[in-house]
Amino acid sequence: MSIEIRMPALSPTMEEGTLAKWLVKPGDAVSSGDLLAEIETDKATMEFEAIDDGVVAQILVSEGTEGVKVGTPICILAEEGEDANAAPPAAEPAKPAAPAAKAAAPKPDPVPAKAAPAPAGAVPAAAAPAGDNRVKASPLARRLAAAQGVDLATVKGSGPNGRVIKADLGSAQPSAGTPAAAPEQAAPPKAPAPVAAQDVGIPHEAVKLSNMRKVIARRLTESKQTVPHIYLTVDVRLDALLKLRGELNASLEARGVKLSVNDLLIKALAVSLMQVPECNVQFAGDTLLKFSRADISVAVSLPAGLITPIVVDASAKGVAAISTEMKDLAERAKAGKLAPEEYQGGTASLSNMGMMGIKQFEAVINPPQAMIMAIGAGEKRPFVIDDSLQIATVMSATGSFDHRAIDGADGARLMSAFRDLVEKPLGMLA
Repeated sequence: MSIEIRMPALSPTMEEGTLAKWLVKPGDAVSSGDLLAEIETDKATMEFEAIDDGVVAQILVSEGTEGVKVGTPICILAEEGEDANAAPPAAEPAKPAAPAAKAAAPKPDPVPAKAAPAPAGAVPAAAAPAGDNRVKASPLARRLAAAQGVDLATVKGSGPNGRVIKADLGSAQPSAGTPAAAPEQAAPPKAPAPVAAQDVGIPHEAVKLSNMRKVIARRLTESKQTVPHIYLTVDVRLDALLKLRGELNASLEARGVKLSVNDLLIKALAVSLMQVPECNVQFAGDTLLKFSRADISVAVSLPAGLITPIVVDASAKGVAAISTEMKDLAERAKAGKLAPEEYQGGTASLSNMGMMGIKQFEAVINPPQAMIMAIGAGEKRPFVIDDSLQIATVMSATGSFDHRAIDGADGARLMSAFRDLVEKPLGMLA
């Protein structure tokens, strides 16, 4: 019997994607684990692999087709021993989307806690946990296991050939140290539809929004409409941090590591979150999720928008390790090669616009996180030190907090802890 390969959900919030490139053609024999296509999401281009053996009978969606809904059949796979030419005809192949004449109203993001529809017959390469490539499991079971923090290698499969299916996850326990998925939250109110494009009477060019820009627009609208922000700003002296950075770079030069100020600020934010755990939380309807480690999402600017790769457990890592990891994440983010788990999640965010000369700003919280730290430029300012007016290198840092989850007093404690760590940086290296 032929198998319908459907558009996969590469993340819990993915609704549609672009079929960037086919890596197979009709008549090609494929085995479990072989790459079938490259799928472009709003954040990255990912490879999509087969989990069944067979022969490609039909290609239903041509390369370059945009807006392919999750669950849409994209090709037909004939099973071994079956005549590929005899595979039953499927629906009319999808055609590349024509340019829209008018701006369409963006659809709201789906509820984060719900899994997207399960594709049949294939699974994205990045969906399988590291070291678990040999475990046979349905795509739905893989996504549910990831959401529940379950190691598929510990689950006995009851499906064909021992494949793990959804029913096998009912009694499975989350892996140690893996946070469970957040409880389902109420869907945010719909954003008002944008005004249709009109003749504004001014020479202009109408540029179609990229998938990334559409998602950024939806998520920022959701954040400002549903999250009550509270902003707290402190001025921080950088002189001690800059001095320590110079000394560390001199000692790390032989290893080819060069620390940036941002690397040290990532460490400072992570340590301050561990010192003030009331801020390392997430609002989840009628519950509050309290995290036992600090995973810091770091804003990286791309030509098409913004992405936030994550430094996992940053408080436990040395600054050299953070610097090396951050450089790798940033390079792969700009190349569109990050896996979903490398930019989705995180317990708090850091956005640094100091290198652009911005003195101070208030960042928008990245839901479902409950806080983000906005870093301004370090500059020479008159500053009172030991009751005397002196010149110091000072930056302004502003924390944006979800007031549903974090009280102002706790936010103030976090900002104070962050300032102390930056002004006395040896404390965060102990």
